[in-house]
This record gives sequence, structure tokens and C-alpha cells, in this order.
Amino acid sequence: MIYYFCGMANYEDIFKKVVAHAKEYGYVFQSSEIYDGLSAAYDYGPNGVELKNNIKNYWWKSMVNMHENIVGLDAAIFMHPTSWKASGHIDAFNDPLIDNKNSKKRYRADVLIEDHIAKIEAKIEKDCVKAAKRFGDNFNREEFVSTNERVIERQKKIDEIIEKMKISLSSGNLENVKSLIENLDIKCPVSGTNNWTDVRQFNLMFKTQMGATVDTSSDLYLRPETAQGIFVNFLNVQKTARMKVPFGIAQIGKAFRNEIVARQFIFRMREFEQMEMQFFVRPGEEMKWYNYWKEFRMNWHQSLGMGKDNYRFHNHETLAHYANAATDIEFKFPFGFKELEGIHSRTDFDLKAHQEHSGKKLQYFDPELNKSYVPYVVETSIGLDRMFLTVLSHSFLEEKLENGESRVVLKIPAVLAPVKAAILPLTKKDGMPEKARDIMKMLQIDFNCQYEDKDSIGKRYRRQDAIGTPFCITIDHQTLEDNTVTLRDRDSMSQERVLVEKLHSFISEKVNIAKYLD
Repeated sequence: MIYYFCGMANYEDIFKKVVAHAKEYGYVFQSSEIYDGLSAAYDYGPNGVELKNNIKNYWWKSMVNMHENIVGLDAAIFMHPTSWKASGHIDAFNDPLIDNKNSKKRYRADVLIEDHIAKIEAKIEKDCVKAAKRFGDNFNREEFVSTNERVIERQKKIDEIIEKMKISLSSGNLENVKSLIENLDIKCPVSGTNNWTDVRQFNLMFKTQMGATVDTSSDLYLRPETAQGIFVNFLNVQKTARMKVPFGIAQIGKAFRNEIVARQFIFRMREFEQMEMQFFVRPGEEMKWYNYWKEFRMNWHQSLGMGKDNYRFHNHETLAHYANAATDIEFKFPFGFKELEGIHSRTDFDLKAHQEHSGKKLQYFDPELNKSYVPYVVETSIGLDRMFLTVLSHSFLEEKLENGESRVVLKIPAVLAPVKAAILPLTKKDGMPEKARDIMKMLQIDFNCQYEDKDSIGKRYRRQDAIGTPFCITIDHQTLEDNTVTLRDRDSMSQERVLVEKLHSFISEKVNIAKYLD
């Protein structure tokens, strides 16, 4: 079997194919598409919602059910407006924006610079691809990028740009940000000119009102993150669940940010979902737990078998005002390494800020130390939509088969696959549909199954490959004679005869979470 690997093709073309495939096979639709769509808003289709729920379950099992000292929470989206004053979001939750005077289009200044960096990175990747073709099996990428003069020069330029951008943004020197854009001769994608306005800050929170009339209404915000709902409930959870430090509170929920530059499909949206866990620890022990959760979360990602080389840590050189350590777990998307999950040591900033603004003590009495203190917090926060895109983009493959045919397949980890098994009667007669329905009824209480009897068996196999279904179960004439079926594996396309009574245990073994999380 010959594979067309994504790394050997044009990344942009591959990503376009992933986006098109997501729509065609019921994973993701443009929101309000019949009205020409709403920018940066997406709906999850029949297969998409199953994959999304499976990712949630995989995370929740690992973070909550498999930890005695972590419990769950589902906080409201609306919170008292003072909570956002305490957290710093009202005063400091901003993006640096710049307008092009010719096109009248608005951009995030840092994203323009990042896009420029991405173009240089694409040139490096192109050099690597050429070298790989030239040297074949003898190609050593690490050695090539560390010794090739052209690559070294390009990487040096990238490092210099990143350093200048970080210094300018962290110091709030927006004039230098504009100068950097001008010096790099970054042009507006629409007008093609570099006729820019000054850079200015723009708050990302969506504002709304609560109240029956205009006169009595008060300003509210759609939450830009789920963490604050955890912090204001710290004592409620600690007391009712009788938790002892160290302990964690986990939550999956929607968040909203008025992103000016929402891009790359579902990677950056205005409405998104987060899977977060805030872990409360003794002051002075935060770095021990920070390192623990770094390792634990990386192992969680790698448990899905999507390639260790596709993940890396990116430590923050410039820290947020609340943090004393921070790192990102980045994944190699078709458009490059990008943030997938953040792990932050948030100190005691959040609880102290809410304590100050609410006038309520948010302290924990530690019986072992015989004293009260405000705990420190270590946060793990992963974007559910980004995790969805990670699985979808990595699983998408175009394969050329030995017989000259080709297929598009989603090699989604079986534990996450939307449909676990397809039940396929060979024909619509001779009692095969009835037998297939019996098998469907036997399996569907534990596994999401799909019954399909339209088209040839080969076309049905290809359709299930494209959906990402790990197993196809074909009911034929022999099934009616000896109660065996043909069980086809998605990844290898191998087939074997299996007794009907063994189907449940076979599928259960392959898709069981315990197989991945040990």
C-alpha cells in the first residue's frame, strides 16, 4: 500500500481538503449557511457532535473520574460584572489592532507579523522537502536544518522578529509594533498596500445587558474564559465535596471572544469550548505540580497515538500578570505548530483578586499546617474545538492502493470515532436485512452503530472509511448458515470471519478507553 503523506504535499491544499471533507461528511458546517454564513461561527453536524462528545468523555474520564481529588463543575456563562473587573479582563483583555487605510480592513497586528513568520517557515519547509527528495532515506532533517546556511539564516530572521514583537507587546509599545510591520514591508492581503494606521488596543469581551427596561438594565459580559467560574466557586466546591488541598475543579464549557481575526476554520472562533482544570495547591508547591501536570497532559495527548513528533512544549518567555510559569503544548497542524493546550502556574492572583473585590474570604484551612491560606493554582486549559481539529486534520489521509485505486480515509483513534461499527447486509433480500437488524440491536446499546444497505459493498466501505468508522460488519449468505460475519478493519482493510456472539467483546476491546488510558 502506498500512502500520500500530508508532509510531502502543499499544506494549504491539504487543509482545504480537510475543511471540505468536514462538511461533506457531516462533521462541521458554516453557521447560518443558507444566509451566506456568519464569520467565525460553525455548527457541528451528526458526525461532528459525536466526535466532540467522545473527546469530552475522553478528557473527563482522564481528568475527573480517574482522579480522586478532582471534581466537576458547570458554572453559568453569565457572571457578576465585578468578577471581570477582579480578573483584569475589563482593563487588560485586549488585542492590538491595525487598519489598512486603503482597504479599510482591520487586522490584529501580532497576527500580521505571525503570518509573515509563517511564510518564512514555509520556505524552510520547502527547503526540507526538496532535500528529502534529493537524499531519500539518508535525509536527516535535524542535521539539515542545523547546518544548511539558507535555513539557518531564515531561522535567525524568524527569531529576531519574534523577539522584537514580544518586547514591543509586553512593554505596550504599540509604536514599535507598527514600525516592525512597516520594516518587514507587510502588506494588506486585500489592498496589497502597507498604508497602515497606528496600532491600538481593542477589548475582546462581548457586552450585553440584563434587565427588563433600558433604565434598569446593567452591563453583563459573555464570559471570555471558563476559569473565573471555577475561582468564584472555590469554597462552595471545597466545602460541599469535602476536598483537601491539593485538589482540582474541572469544567467543560462555552467561552466567547470578539476575535477580529478569526481564521483557520475552527482553530480560532468567536464562540468556542474549553476543557479546563484548576488545581489548588499549597503556596510554595506550585512548581512541583506545574511540572507534574505538564508531563501528565503531554502523556494524555500522546496516548491517542497521533505521533510524538507532532507535539512540543513552547515555554512562555513573557508571562501574563497572574502567572509565574507558563507553557503551551503545541501540535503540528497543516498550517504549522500552534497552541493546543496551555498549562499555567497562576499563583494566588485569582482567588486574592476575587477576595478583594467581593469582600469574602477565599481561604483554605489546612489541618496539617494548622493555618489558613489562599491556595496557589495550576491550570490546564485545552480548546475542545482545537482538539477536534487536531484529530480531524491528523486523521485525514489520501491513500493509493496496490490495485491502483485510491481512497480517502479518516484514521480517527477508535476510541474517539463517531461511529464505531457499520452494519452492512450484502443484499436487501434472503433474510440478510433482518439478521443485520438483530446484530444492530445487539451492539447499539453500547456502541454508536450505523446501518446501511444502499449501493455496492465496495462503495459502502469507502463511505465508512471517509466517515472514519473503525469496523464494518458485513452480513452475507454464510452468516445465515453458520452465524459468522465478515469483520473489516478500516486501517488495514483486512477482513476476517467472526462469530456474531463475539462481535461485542471484539469491538469493546478495540474502543475501550482503558486500552488508551492505562
